[in-house]
Amino acid sequence: MLDNLPRGTICIEDIEIGMTRHLRKVVTDTDIEMFAQVSTDHNPVHLDDDYARDTIFEGRIAHGMLTAGLISAVIGEQLPGHGTIYLGQSLRFLAPVRPGDMVLAEVTVTDMDIRKRRVKMDCRCSVDGKPVLEGEATVLAPSAKFD
Repeated sequence: MLDNLPRGTICIEDIEIGMTRHLRKVVTDTDIEMFAQVSTDHNPVHLDDDYARDTIFEGRIAHGMLTAGLISAVIGEQLPGHGTIYLGQSLRFLAPVRPGDMVLAEVTVTDMDIRKRRVKMDCRCSVDGKPVLEGEATVLAPSAKFD
């Protein structure tokens, strides 16, 4: 993964609306094969060149949830980071991600309830500036008071 931001924890007391974090990752054939093994999703549109060529995608694509997992990585590693608990996630898949694509996954804080330690974030992924995924996450952020 290629990112320019530190990993760790940003406690709820230090989070601000508008904060953004991101990472970049090239999705590889190995990533797709490993995701198929872990998820047990062996849909041939992800794994079989001949099959995928005859679909609307005209070639293999990565699992949508593999791409969504990059959002999870930003949330779990950077913002808020270690100790964060997912409460909810909405997703819209806008375009396919193909083997070899460099995905930029970004999250931006849009709302907070400090008392309840809830953080809402816009989530998006893009390839070459083209949106491929968007959504919203709600998480329970770590607190310096409890952790």
